[in-house]
Amino acid sequence: MADKQPVQIRTRKFIRNALLGRRQFIIDVIHPGRANLSKAELQEKVAEMYKVKDATTITMFGFRSAYGGGKSTGFALIYDTIEDAKKFEPKYRLARAGLVKGREGSRKQIKEKKNRMKKVWGVGRRIAKHKAKKASA
Repeated sequence: MADKQPVQIRTRKFIRNALLGRRQFIIDVIHPGRANLSKAELQEKVAEMYKVKDATTITMFGFRSAYGGGKSTGFALIYDTIEDAKKFEPKYRLARAGLVKGREGSRKQIKEKKNRMKKVWGVGRRIAKHKAKKASA
């Protein structure tokens, strides 16, 4: 029942950034009676507001709920194309959106690999990387 409460979306500080091929703005979400809104749900609503054909070009991040609830504020970017998004967005945000594959392995494995690589220098570093890939495959 609480999921169907009315939600109001307001944008401010709207900027058209032609250099990065995107529109960027701060988004205020007023959601009384609800804890928050999912980013996917917000993406759909913003796509509808700004007549965006492909919702995957919309990136949202940095949401904070106001004290007492009922209002959240975050940042949104609408890229002109998916290629622009892939070119300018950080890899971790692309991974969250599902546009690129995330890192493989656990945090510990990644750190161990990094520390092993620090011990090898010069041309041997490339050979060691190649051997490590072959061993894991």
